[in-house]
Amino acid sequence: MRMIATWALALSFSGLAVAIEPANEQGLSAIQIVEKNVAARGGLDAWRKVQSMVWIGHIEGANVPEPRLPFALEMKRPNKTRFEVKAQGQTSVRMYDGAHGWKVRPSGNGRPDVQPYSSDELRFARDGQVIDGPLMDYQAKGIAVALEGIDDVEGHKAYRLSVKLPSGNSHHVWVDAKTFLDIKYDRIFRNKFGQPGSVAVFYRNYQTIEGLQIPLMIESGADTGKVTEKLVIDKVSLNLPLEDRMFAQPGVPGRRSMAPAGINSPRAGRQMDGSALSMPAEMPRFSPQSVPGSGATH
Repeated sequence: MRMIATWALALSFSGLAVAIEPANEQGLSAIQIVEKNVAARGGLDAWRKVQSMVWIGHIEGANVPEPRLPFALEMKRPNKTRFEVKAQGQTSVRMYDGAHGWKVRPSGNGRPDVQPYSSDELRFARDGQVIDGPLMDYQAKGIAVALEGIDDVEGHKAYRLSVKLPSGNSHHVWVDAKTFLDIKYDRIFRNKFGQPGSVAVFYRNYQTIEGLQIPLMIESGADTGKVTEKLVIDKVSLNLPLEDRMFAQPGVPGRRSMAPAGINSPRAGRQMDGSALSMPAEMPRFSPQSVPGSGATH
């Protein structure tokens, strides 16, 4: 999901609670639903062992300048992300080191244009539960979860959970009532004009990867439910040794340049059988905080 961490934050958990609402067909509480979700995805111990995750794939959609736009998403605990997109022979990069973020884009003078994250982008990145999402190990992350009801999501009954992050921001996650896998989440975002909106992200085509259930396709859409972009994961790797400098400010001596090491690198991981997908950053409408991370344009 967009399956994508670790967002463990040092804070007091006083006042954070999981609401129990037995008003559903199986009489399950929010705690029980989360427990079943964790088990369905491979178990807490297995996910805790994942310290890094790399996705290599492509993006499809009406707003994408090429039919298959290559991307690479690199994630490292507790909350570091690097997202590269290659379009028309040029690479754009978004990186976040857990505290600060930067956007690197091609420019007309041949030198990359480096800009820091905006305040909204920083808030979004800090909320990013990369690698395993907000439900996995939620208590250790200072996250509160409450059951709000049961909805129909594309023909599937799903529990609608309200997820409140340590920052105070909230969004919803829908858990399939049969498989107990995440099938949808949404969150509020602000576009470049400062206007609020809602983006829905759908997780599809779950596959077993080293004992973990990971969606191999992630689709984002507006609150109308219309799909606008699709992330397809072609390769995935777990626990690669990702250096911290990969996520650090570019252009500083001793730190990594904007070279697209992810998209074409042999370190990208083993080829997966079948189709694939995922989650991620502002370049198109996804964000590394989307999957299993969460995703939207800021």
